[in-house]
This record gives sequence, structure tokens and C-alpha cells, in this order.
Amino acid sequence: MNYKPIDTSKTYLVTGAAGFIGYYLSRNLLEQGCKVIGIDNVNDYYDVHLKHTRLGQLEPFNKFIFIKTDISDKDRVMKIFDEYKPNVVVNLAAQAGVRYSIENPDIYIQSNIIGFYNILEACRYYPVDHILYASSSSVYGANKKVPFEETDFVDNPVSLYASTKKSNELMAHTYSHLYKVPATGLRFFTVYGPMGRPDMAYFGFTNKYFAGEPIKIFNNGDFANDLYRDFTFIDDIVEGIERLLCNPPEGEVQHIVYNIGNNSPEKLMTFIQTLEKTLSNSLGREVQFEKVFEALKPGDVPATYASTDLLQKAVGFKPKTSIKDGLQKFADWYVEYYKVK
Repeated sequence: MNYKPIDTSKTYLVTGAAGFIGYYLSRNLLEQGCKVIGIDNVNDYYDVHLKHTRLGQLEPFNKFIFIKTDISDKDRVMKIFDEYKPNVVVNLAAQAGVRYSIENPDIYIQSNIIGFYNILEACRYYPVDHILYASSSSVYGANKKVPFEETDFVDNPVSLYASTKKSNELMAHTYSHLYKVPATGLRFFTVYGPMGRPDMAYFGFTNKYFAGEPIKIFNNGDFANDLYRDFTFIDDIVEGIERLLCNPPEGEVQHIVYNIGNNSPEKLMTFIQTLEKTLSNSLGREVQFEKVFEALKPGDVPATYASTDLLQKAVGFKPKTSIKDGLQKFADWYVEYYKVK
């Protein structure tokens, strides 16, 4: 393991800087004294106020430059690269969500395919030391073999979102091969935490509870064969990314893909019960969700479970935050942020 730490003299370009992972990564880099160019279109897929809150916490850093634009605008992307000459690029801008991709496919092609193509083109014409980009555990589809390993067959995606992420991996591989762009794909596994995405289940369940509404659980009420998810706390995700930033793939093939997951899947019902307990702790009273059980949704997969051996071997890192600790931090933040006491 020839691990190189963060180089604070480099310029880091983070797309999706107002997003969940993009915000935390940008903040960590800024706190270490790095220069960060943040790009985001601040769309209204979920609560824009939350995105502005994140940006508001980045703006006091004098080495942070925010540019509101869409990565699907190629001319704008090229101008940004020409002006700021980033050394390391982290592409986190993407239209997220498996279920939303079934209803609104256009935006996934625009952002995840065209947008990523524009970023790769910019890295080709304005060479960078390293580009890292968000892939997803959804590329594994309905694979039965667990834990999921990076070498597994991933040619049967079960949602358009997953198809776009698999496409990103293929595109990055081609650009690294043809134009020697060192590229690393990050297959994230169900990321959660404070200031997270409101479209994620744990956040939606909490919103429903405070709105006095039942939560819908898409597992057929079958607890014996419950859904499993590898829930990964945001701090672990960011540490994994940071360790890779200055460690691009070397040698003949300059493209590699890593799982970043907790390597410890939990039953969905266990996760929900833990969320109830942590909210109870934050509020000082018992919290119990009213539950409605429904059939599995199209595009959902029965299990996600990451093998993290490759990441550990490369940069000596394995996620370690338990769902109990991670959800407690989320619950404390939620109660404070939304003033629900």
C-alpha cells in the first residue's frame, strides 16, 4: 500500500457541491486548507432550502468558489476547467433515486450521461491528476451472490438509474484507455446521516412520523425474507473518498472501481426499529411509527452488501460507524434542525 495523503496545494473541483456527499467532502477539504471549486445546479428534486443550508456553511471559507451551473452545459463546463485548471475532480452531480428514474427518465440521461460525458471531455482537454466519480451499489442489480465484489457481473441493471451508473463506469474506462485520464469509480451503498437526502427512506420515515402519517414499507410484510441494506454513514463515505483523492490508479489500466459500503448489512426492519429508538432518545419520549406494508417496488433489489476488501487493500480503510451511532447523529440533527421538540 503506497498511500499518499491529501495534497493541500492542489485545486479540487467537486460537482454536486450542494448535495449530501458533495457538501461533506467539500467542507472536509476546506477545513484542511484546500482550494475547492464547487458546482451545482441546485435543482428542486428535493428541498432546496436544505441545499442552501449546506452551501451557507461552505461559503465562509475563503478558498471556496461556488458556481451555479448544470454539468449538462458543455460550454460552461469547459470554461470552468479553462479558468480554474483543477488538479483533482470529484463528480458527484447526478440525478439520484431508483424509483424517480421510472417516472422521469429524461433527467437521468441529461445529468448522469450527458453531464458526465462533459466532465470527461473537460478532463481530456484540461488534463487532471485524477477524476473520481459516483457510481452506485444499484449496478449489482438483483445479484444473488453476496457480498458484492467489484469483479462481479453487473450487466443486468433493474432500473434506469442503475443503467446510467453502469454507463458511467464504461465511459470512464474508455476515457482512461484512450486519453490516459486516471479515473476511479465509487460504488456507494445506501449513504445516510445528518443533512442527508430527504428522498431516502430513513429521512422520509422521520418526516412522515412528524406529519402524523404512516410509513410505507415495501417488503410485503415478510420479515423472514426482509430486505437487507448496507447502510453507510456519511463520515465513512467521505473518509473513503479522501483517502483515494491523491491515489489515482497506476499502470497500464488507469481505471478502477471500488465499493464504499459498511460491509455489515442490516434488515430493513432492524434499521427502522433503530431509527425509532434514536428518535426516542433525541426527543425524550417514545417514538413508534405507524407502519403499512406493501409489495416490493419495481427497480428495488432484495439486498445490498458490499465487499470492501479492495478498498481496504488500496488505502487501508474500512467503514466502521454502526447504524445505532449513525442514526443517533441523524436523529439529533433532525430534531434540532426542524425544531420538532
